Amino acid sequence: MAGLALTPSAFVTDFYTSFWWVPTLVLGCALAVKLPTILRLWKDPLLRAVGGLLLLACAVFVCVAPSTIAWANRVTGIPNFAAPLVYSLLTAFCASCLLLTIAWRNGPAGHSAATRRARRLVVTAYAAVIVALWVLFALADAPVERLRDLDTYYATTPFMRELIVLYLLAHCVAVLFTYRLTWNWVRTDGLDGWLRWGLVFLAGGYALNLVFDAAKLTAVGARWTGHDLDRLSTDAAPPVAGLSAVLLAVGFILPHLGQYLRERLRVRHAHRELRPLYLLLRSVHGSGVPFELRAAPELRLVRRETFIRDVLLPLARDLDEDLRGAALDAALALGHPPERARALAAAVTLLDAAGGRRGRPDGPAPAAGGTGVDPAGLLREIGAVSRALRRPDVLQEVRTRATARGTDLDPAPGQGPARHKGPSAAPRSLG
Repeated sequence: MAGLALTPSAFVTDFYTSFWWVPTLVLGCALAVKLPTILRLWKDPLLRAVGGLLLLACAVFVCVAPSTIAWANRVTGIPNFAAPLVYSLLTAFCASCLLLTIAWRNGPAGHSAATRRARRLVVTAYAAVIVALWVLFALADAPVERLRDLDTYYATTPFMRELIVLYLLAHCVAVLFTYRLTWNWVRTDGLDGWLRWGLVFLAGGYALNLVFDAAKLTAVGARWTGHDLDRLSTDAAPPVAGLSAVLLAVGFILPHLGQYLRERLRVRHAHRELRPLYLLLRSVHGSGVPFELRAAPELRLVRRETFIRDVLLPLARDLDEDLRGAALDAALALGHPPERARALAAAVTLLDAAGGRRGRPDGPAPAAGGTGVDPAGLLREIGAVSRALRRPDVLQEVRTRATARGTDLDPAPGQGPARHKGPSAAPRSLG
């Protein structure tokens, strides 16, 4: 029962070891998603910066786990050897944040002399910070191993004090610049929705990094004034850092995931949209596209489009241009916009030709009185024609009006052939 009464602080303490592997796993997933693009476009400085940032963030969370810290100290035989190691990785992560900021800010001008100077400055400055961290650790006296509270325990120890402040300030400066740029980008007009949400998560992750720095610096400053606010460093800062890592990983994954899902939905929608026209032409052809369970959605769409075009080409000889013209006039007279009217007229003509083709045993002979239609327009507008076939009531209205118009144009007996007498059969629903 005592375990059920754990405070939030005690809960974090008890599960501290496993806590750090959650953001590591999420960051690893983000790196796995981005890695193929990074390797394919390795010369792109922006992608290299993203890859370095994710890789270093994963390394930080692996090394900061108490079990990893204890292992590093035990292997080297040096108490607290993991401290400069972790802080060096965190400083390299800061440099990656600034390099990413430079790549974002300069865009296509990323190979200019000013950009190269800025990159060299960042690399040189943060490399110097890493060297200084190791020098300060070598000069310090830190014989007592601290797995979780090293920052506050050694906050007043000479050289360790400077080491702690140095890594926190280097981290704070880098994160602040990256947060400002990311948030300014969020407010830019014309961004893709998935990219905007990814940037929102990135900005949230960097903002939490600033909270992490504030908690750590406050706890260390309290030690300097003789106060004890160690919980800010040991209990508040670690969960904030973990949540920050999760938000950063989501921010990098979300645009890729959104684009992937959007493309999949587009393909499936296009495949489903062609179903009415496919069913009509399958009834004319007598068979359809064989179903393959393992076929990718893109392949199914290509096969359906290919089948429709292959059947439309011979069927075009049976299409009646007079009926199409009458149906187009009827659709326009009913108030449909021109693009919609053309699709309705083509659908009425296709239904007429399909009904005549199904009624003939031999099939290939052209329909009597048909003047033929150029199939090029149909092949370009198969999506619109298929959507029109989903509305048999509208098609019936257009057909009826077109047939009435054609009847009005019939000449008197002995004065020549009729222009067109539309079929009486109503279109069947294909939706």
